[in-house]
Amino acid sequence: MAENKRNTHASLSQPTQEMTSFDGAAGVRSRFFPTRTKAQKGYVWREGNWWWLRYRDSVVREGHLERKQFARRLTPVKVEHRRLKRAPAYVLELAQAFLQPLNSSSYDPRKNVTLKDFVNNVWFPHTENRHAASTVHSRRYYWEHLLAPRCAETPLRDSTPSAQGLLDEIGRQNPKMKKATLHKLKSILSAIFKLAIQQGYRSGPNPVRETSLPHAPEAEDTVAYNLTTVLDMLRVVPEPSRTVIAVAAFAGLRRGEIEGLLWEFYTGESLAVTRAMWQGIAGEPKSKKSKASVPVIAPLRWFLDQHRLRSGNPDAGIMFKTKNGTPLSMNNLLNDQIRPALERCSRCGKSKSQHARADHDHSRDSSLPEWHGFHAFRRGLATNLHDLGVDDLTIQRILRHSDVSVTQRCYIETLPEQSVAAMKKLETLIDDSGLLCSDRAVKVSEAQLVHS
Repeated sequence: MAENKRNTHASLSQPTQEMTSFDGAAGVRSRFFPTRTKAQKGYVWREGNWWWLRYRDSVVREGHLERKQFARRLTPVKVEHRRLKRAPAYVLELAQAFLQPLNSSSYDPRKNVTLKDFVNNVWFPHTENRHAASTVHSRRYYWEHLLAPRCAETPLRDSTPSAQGLLDEIGRQNPKMKKATLHKLKSILSAIFKLAIQQGYRSGPNPVRETSLPHAPEAEDTVAYNLTTVLDMLRVVPEPSRTVIAVAAFAGLRRGEIEGLLWEFYTGESLAVTRAMWQGIAGEPKSKKSKASVPVIAPLRWFLDQHRLRSGNPDAGIMFKTKNGTPLSMNNLLNDQIRPALERCSRCGKSKSQHARADHDHSRDSSLPEWHGFHAFRRGLATNLHDLGVDDLTIQRILRHSDVSVTQRCYIETLPEQSVAAMKKLETLIDDSGLLCSDRAVKVSEAQLVHS
């Protein structure tokens, strides 16, 4: 949309009344709230090969309503109308259709905001009331660093950024960005416009829905710890990291859920997930399905019972806590215990943090398991259960996913040995058929060679 385009022939109706207004949802305050006593007709003119419309509207700038003049490109000039100076009837109808919402008695100029104002004053508060703190943090990061610099000042109601062009530009300027990240950006934009439509800030279809992602590298393959790797880790890491890894590997809990565990919800047979921690903030688990109990197998029960005895045999309270009684950060545990144990030098056995004054370069001991993150335990549990013949719906319930397709698509990995075993089964089936060693097969092959 072009703003303040000059033309001396504009004919516009002016506001005739003033009052004070405040909209708590959008955070809009104004000393001058213009109301119209008659509908504006605007002014249509031709410039080059386009018909233009000039009109006035109230817009929100930094929380205040301002009356401003705008110009909008309506439609290209048709070949048969190239000699016309006055707009034909169909162009005037387009102009009136555009002005109709502005002339409506239900029109609220306080909702004529920029994308930045809507996101900060409406969408983020809406999101904070419905999602975990980690989700809000992630969305705020993507908005502030990738989306806002490109579209923050775009008027939300009348014109929108070309969502396709926006995604293409981000992909072009960030050639190493993964397709999964671009998908997140598209989801954020779509959610913003969905809420804007629901709350009357704009009308029509969601402009982001039909966009396609630009070409981008696929995400790297995820890792699922097999049972051997888990057992090797349990042999070399100290407590309480051993018990934490046992919970992650044998119960499939997420990192934040482990930080939020409470003794009162451990029965010996089951472990209830009632909350999740993020950067010291206690909140709800990721979804409604995530707030559930998981079965505790005998090896995990042994680890938890031993950990309870070392903790003073409490009946309630935080399961993994610091000396100050606060939830133990998994990031701190990773840096203080897990990484030093798994990244020992093959020559001297020291960790990287203890290796600064050594007379040789640090060379990681390749016999130790390699760390691929807490979530690899969760994927590993799904994969190991699947390999044992457990059906996908049962695995979904254990991992507490809202949809079994998430379990199948993102958590059940095909291990190399599974692939080899599957092809061996196919090989055995073909061998048992006798096809490759039959006289008929040999004669057919020879005949084909002769006639080829």
